[in-house]
Amino acid sequence: MTQELVEELMVFAGLMATLGSLTKIILSIVNRRRALPDGAKETLSEIAQRLGRLEQAVDATAIEVERISEAQRFTTKLLVEKGHQAQEPPKSKAVTPH
Repeated sequence: MTQELVEELMVFAGLMATLGSLTKIILSIVNRRRALPDGAKETLSEIAQRLGRLEQAVDATAIEVERISEAQRFTTKLLVEKGHQAQEPPKSKAVTPH
């Protein structure tokens, strides 16, 4: 064999070894992402339950805020109506020194 042929075979073998190693690494990463551990599945269900409770709390808070705003509108309406019905206070004739 000639020196050039040996060099080309060595380069080819090195490239194939590198390609095989990279393929193995990529497949390992893909398989790890695909399979979730059992603890992770339980954790996901716990997170879903917590989000459900959080949603209920936010809905309850929104209802209470709406009730408060309705009470403020009602109070404001009563105060405005009472203000229109009030008579003007009598003017005092007291004179203060300057």
